[in-house]
Amino acid sequence: MSTNIERQRIILAQECARIMLEEGVHDFAAAKHKAAQRLRMDGRRHLPSNREIQAAMQDHQRLFFDDEDRAALRHLRESALRAMDLLEAFQPRLVGAALNGTAGLGSRAVLHVFAESVEDVIFALMERRVGYRETERVQREGRRVQLRPGLMLRLGDDEVEVVVFPLDAIRQSPPSPVDGRPMRRADAGELRQLLADGLALA
Repeated sequence: MSTNIERQRIILAQECARIMLEEGVHDFAAAKHKAAQRLRMDGRRHLPSNREIQAAMQDHQRLFFDDEDRAALRHLRESALRAMDLLEAFQPRLVGAALNGTAGLGSRAVLHVFAESVEDVIFALMERRVGYRETERVQREGRRVQLRPGLMLRLGDDEVEVVVFPLDAIRQSPPSPVDGRPMRRADAGELRQLLADGLALA
């Protein structure tokens, strides 16, 4: 790869990172398109990978993460832990930006839970008088696209997204949109440790 192409990929990855963190764009493809248009680069042939963009996001966080950002991330993780405690019976796992520390504008905590049906989770929320609305999450697994049932929990002023998986899906994490490898999941104990350690990036 030529130096010019490498430089273009780095610049595009940095702009994608800024767009995702500061402008609330949460889709890698949309961020790439917006960055290529904004920088007037031919992004079709030499777009950065999702992994390169996430690395740029983490670099951006290390350089510019301030006390306000840390407080926002901590609040996001605390909201996730509250939801995990409410849904303890469904073995909740935290995933995504709230776990890895790349949460930006408009990010929300995302949990995976495991149940025989979404109705089981709904009944548990109703018993605890927790407000929710039903949603769906598009899950890409290789070339297959699957719709997973989900719930958007209302906890005070915060929303936590819950994606409902079958019981046996706890043994195999779905592929990450970043690199296709099994998505990292953290249980409540790991999240409590993150909060105790005060870590931004996990």
